This record gives sequence, C-alpha cells and structure tokens, in this order.
Amino acid sequence: MFKKILIANRGEIALRIIRACKELGVQSVAIYSEPDIHSLHVQLADEAICIGPAPSNESYLKIDRIISAAEIADVDAIHPGYGFLAENAHFAEVCASCNVKFIGPTPNAIRLMGDKNSARDSARKAGVPISPGSDGTVDTEDEALKIARKIGFPVMIKAVAGGGGRGMRIAHNDSSLIQGYHAARMEADKAFGNGAVYIEKFIVNPHHIEFQVFGDEHGRVVHLGERDCSLQRRNQKIVEECPSPLMSEELRKRMGDASIKLCESVGYTNAGTIEYLVDDDGNFYFMEMNTRIQVEHPITEEVYGCDLVKQQIQVAAGEHLGKHVLEARPRGHAMECRINAEDPEKNFMPCPGNIELYYAPGGRGVRIDSHAYAGYPIPPNYDSMIAKVIATASSRSACISRMSRALSEYMITGIKTTIPFQQAIMQNSSFREGKYHTGFVEQLLRDGVPIIR
Repeated sequence: MFKKILIANRGEIALRIIRACKELGVQSVAIYSEPDIHSLHVQLADEAICIGPAPSNESYLKIDRIISAAEIADVDAIHPGYGFLAENAHFAEVCASCNVKFIGPTPNAIRLMGDKNSARDSARKAGVPISPGSDGTVDTEDEALKIARKIGFPVMIKAVAGGGGRGMRIAHNDSSLIQGYHAARMEADKAFGNGAVYIEKFIVNPHHIEFQVFGDEHGRVVHLGERDCSLQRRNQKIVEECPSPLMSEELRKRMGDASIKLCESVGYTNAGTIEYLVDDDGNFYFMEMNTRIQVEHPITEEVYGCDLVKQQIQVAAGEHLGKHVLEARPRGHAMECRINAEDPEKNFMPCPGNIELYYAPGGRGVRIDSHAYAGYPIPPNYDSMIAKVIATASSRSACISRMSRALSEYMITGIKTTIPFQQAIMQNSSFREGKYHTGFVEQLLRDGVPIIR
C-alpha cells in the first residue's frame, strides 16, 4: 500500500479522496491555488502545498508545479480526481517517469478512450453499438455538410477531446450545421487545446445511461450497474439516480456485457464509466468513456455497498478487486442532486460569494459530499458545484421523498443555489413516474417550472 498520496484536485472530490486515504491509513497531501487556501481539503489534509494563482492553467493544470509538489512532499502516488488533469495521458506519463503512481488507467487507455473518435472505433471493433456518424474527425465545413446530409438531420457536432458539455452543438439544417461546426471547434480549442470535432446522428430526447466499470491489474473487469443521468441542463448533469427507472434486467445485462467486453478489449484498469444513449425502444448506442471516477459515483456506492475511491487506491497499489466489489449486489435506490452556486431564475448564472449561513441536512439515508461551510468564500474561478446531496431508500418513490425532505432542510444563505429548482424537479409528476429524457430539464425551463423557495 502507498504511504503518501498527493491529491491533484480541489473541492469536494479532493476532500472525498482525503477521507479515503485516512481510512486506509495513508497520508494525504493537498495542493491548492491562492484563492482555495480556505477550502476544507486544504485544512483536513495531512500536508498542503500552494501551487499558484487562481487561473487553472497556472495552478491545477500546471503539471510541472504539481510534480514539484509531489517531489517536495515525497509522495508515492497521485490521485487526479475528476476534471483538470484526470484524463490527461501526458500527465499520467509524467507521473510514471518520476516514479510516482498515477491512480487511474494507463496512459494508453486514457489516450485511446479520451479521444472520442478512437473510442468510437474501439467500441465498433468490440461489437458495441454506436450511432451513425463520421468515421473520423471532420476537418472542413464541406465535409461536415456532406456527412450530415448523408446520415440525416438532426446531427450532433462533438469535440473529440474533453467533456462537460463543451465543444458540442446540435444542428437541424445546413445553416445551423455551418454555424455549429465553427462554434464547436472554437469552443473545443479554447477549452481543451484541441479543436477537432466529429459528427454523429442526434437521437431526439434519448435517455443518458452510464455504466460503472472497474478493472484491476490482474485482468479482472466488472461492472456495477447503471446510473441514469438524463436530467441535464446545457449538457451538464444536475440529478442522477441508480438504478435507472428505464432499465429492465434484460437491457441491463446486454449493456453490462457490452461494457465489460469493451474494457477487456482495451485492457482497461481502475475505475471508469461508459456512457450510452438509449432510445424508447431499448436500443443503446455507445457515446463515450470517462477514464476516471465520476462526480455521481456516490449513488453507485450507496446501492452496491462499496467504496469506489478506496478501491481505486487499492487497485493502483497492485491489489486484486475486493470482494465488496466483485460480489456487490444492488440494493435499494439512490439519487444525487448536484448543488451549484447558481441562480436558477437568471438562466443558472454562476453566483460566487461568501456563504453566510450553512446547515446541511442529515438523518437516515442522507449523505452530503461538500467542501462548503459557513464563512466559506466561493471563488469565481472554478466549477460552480459546492455540494452533492445523496439520498438512499428502499424504493424509488421513498428515495424521491427523502431527497425532497433533505433539500428542504438544506440552508445556504449569502449566495443563490440550484436547490429550489431541484426541489421543483422532485415534485414534478412526470419525474416521479420516471418519464423523463435528456430534453426534460429544458422543457421544464421553457414551461416555466415553479421554483420552490
């Protein structure tokens, strides 16, 4: 087992990893930018090292400074969390060259599955269904038009790199395709340093289903069921649940088997997530693979009774997948609401500032993953998520009621949050019946869903 791990991240995921380290008897080293000096992950780690000013490209994305911090602290492993450098193959290679274990998949796997074009090709070779689209990157406007007309509108233009909903545009005709093609390339280049895009058929109002996979360094790969991530705004998830209300046992088996087959075909190790689009007829199509731990991993932990972050560390240390993962069986229902410092009544505009009052909900079946507290200054420089509320119960209906109760108890003043909007979702009759899709949130916003205060 490792003696000391550096967490190359911030916020709630950094705190989550620190807690896993403590339970494993491993020392933790936090890194932080100047405005994050007051963050809980800095206060609760065994050591903390400042690596630069606020901009991510001068701190959390600065590989040389992170490696320097690792050398100063004399760590033997780095956990990247999610976002920032978590899916950066070069960073994983640099870690290896410095004799520091990267807690995640191999650089080759990150590079192969991180490029959405090569990931689609890998899925195709493994016999996993993919949606119709371009065979590779689309390098010209004329080529984009030709492909779109061939597969039929609407189409989705997608960046080959990155995620988080950036570098993506929907096109319904020639003019919107040309506009979207250039906009997606520009946004992707700015966000990821790679403006390459590809085109795939856009499935209208599908379900967004992802499978949690895990592989060890001894050739064993398993999946831990699915999460429904269809509730999104601007292609970013706001509510997730496990299991999906859409899923049948037959469909779960087909998608689970496909996920394991794909992982085995690319020699995948550690935690990962394979994302699919599913239509109303039960047809599923590979969308992408995230070669890291997901924001929404807690709902899988709650349903399957395992600790995915501790397992990440153990597998990276060379251990076999544990029985709590290999023999995990689903029990009950779990749901997660991502609490963002945003104003739902102003088109979810970010709302940084100082938290005045902070009271987190509790009680049976309620888990809070957060780095926020009363007096905490939310910086404007990073993602707006400040907490995750995870509710677990014996059934979906009981889980919704528990989540609604938890949200009603959550008191945060001084800033605006997404809590009132998520409360409204919990009360929506279609959501309660499990009748929703990726366009559901946008539909609610168009209809003027009443905000619960």
